[in-house]
Amino acid sequence: MITYLILLVISGLFVGALGRLAIPGPDPMGIGATIMVGIGGSFIGGLVGYVLFHRPAGLIFSVLGAALIVFLIRKSRGGSLGDPYGRRGRAPGPFGPRRGRGLFG
Repeated sequence: MITYLILLVISGLFVGALGRLAIPGPDPMGIGATIMVGIGGSFIGGLVGYVLFHRPAGLIFSVLGAALIVFLIRKSRGGSLGDPYGRRGRAPGPFGPRRGRGLFG
């Protein structure tokens, strides 16, 4: 059972990383989110494989599913393919762009 979970995490990381690489631009997500994107992409790819070919899909459909999830995450944040943050080139900050000199300014 523990071997299955370890392999699930490793394959999720691999598929999630490939899915993130398939979409151009930086994606601000950690390793846990990448693993979850990879597991979700594998699930979507498997469903598409069963619907289209009546057998499980392989790595390509899993990566395409992960890329679809990354694209949907980016769109939900207000970004696009050319502008991942939805800020037209501004670097992301923890509370938005800095405007003043001090903490409250």
